[in-house]
Amino acid sequence: MTDRILVIDDDLTLLDLLKQSLEKAGYKVLTATNGIDGLQMVYKGKADLVVLDVTMPRMDGWETCNRLREISDVPIIMLTAKDKEADALKGFQCGVDDYVTKPFSFSELTARVKAVLLRTRRAPPHKQRRVYVFDQLVVDADNSQVTLRGKPVSLTPTEFQLLRTLAENAGRILSHEQLLSQVWGPEYVGETGYVKRYIWYLRQKIEDDPGDPQYILTERGFGYKLGD
Repeated sequence: MTDRILVIDDDLTLLDLLKQSLEKAGYKVLTATNGIDGLQMVYKGKADLVVLDVTMPRMDGWETCNRLREISDVPIIMLTAKDKEADALKGFQCGVDDYVTKPFSFSELTARVKAVLLRTRRAPPHKQRRVYVFDQLVVDADNSQVTLRGKPVSLTPTEFQLLRTLAENAGRILSHEQLLSQVWGPEYVGETGYVKRYIWYLRQKIEDDPGDPQYILTERGFGYKLGD
C-alpha cells in the first residue's frame, strides 16, 4: 500500500514542488493550505505522515500540531524557516517527530520522510507477546500501549519507539549513538540532541519526579537505561 503524505503549507509554489518531489519518490501526496483543512483530512484518516509548515494564516503550525496530537498519533515533520534552538524545542514539545529548517533540499526531506515512516512502524519479529513490567510502568510492545498505575500514557510514535527500545534492553546502558541508530535510524547519527529531548519528554510523562527519575536512569558519560 502506498504511503499517503499530507503536506500543509500556505505557500502554493512550495506546496506544488513538494508534491512533485514526494510523488516522484513513490508517495501519494495530499495537500492543504491551512491547518483547519489539514486537521479535517487527518481526522478522516487520509494521512500516514504530515509535513507541516509553521507560518500559516488562520491557524499556525504550532496550534495545528497541538490539535493534531489531540486526535491522532500520525507522525509529523515540522517544516519552518526558523532555526533557533527554542523553536526546535517548541516543535518537539508539540509532539513532532522531526524538524527540518528552510532552506532544505528535497532529497533531504524525502530521506527524513522515509526514516520517520520506518521507525514509527518498526516491529521486530516475535513468537510471544512482549510486555515489559517495571513496577507500576507497563510497556506493551506489540500493541504499542503504555500504562502507568493502570492508566494509559499518551505517547507520540517516536516517544513510544524510544521507550520500547529501552524496555527491550532493560537494565542495559544504551549510548546516545545506539539509541539514535535503533530509534531514529542511521540518517540521524550525531544528532544527540534528539535523544536528550525525548528522554526529557518521556520523563515528564512517566516519572513522579522527572528531576529524580526512577524508571529512565542516566549513566553519565555513557547513556541511559530503563530499570536496574
